[in-house]
Amino acid sequence: MVFVTKFQHKVLADRHLTRMEQVMRDVCADFEADLVEFNGENNHVHLLVNHPPKVAVTRLVNSLKGVSSRRLRQEFPDLVRHYYRANKLWSGSYFAGSVGGAPLIIVKQYIEQQNRPV
Repeated sequence: MVFVTKFQHKVLADRHLTRMEQVMRDVCADFEADLVEFNGENNHVHLLVNHPPKVAVTRLVNSLKGVSSRRLRQEFPDLVRHYYRANKLWSGSYFAGSVGGAPLIIVKQYIEQQNRPV
């Protein structure tokens, strides 16, 4: 999955990404899913999630984006000025793809190689 910040504004620093990873791991656990890999840059994040087929991708995505946006807004007051229209951190769109046929190690390496902001 890939989530992009609203208007692709470059607002996420390492400390935001570190906290966001933990929040997203907690959300995944609530859905009986496993956040296998997480990484991001200042305007987007990549997630590799193993989730049971009973979980609708849209429900998982909405929860991941909603909870992470809410928690970061509460915990990092400096981010509030970057929230646009209805206090949203994330763009309304997202990318979700299936990697059932691809070797998992390749997907993990791709996500690990994403640059974190300085």
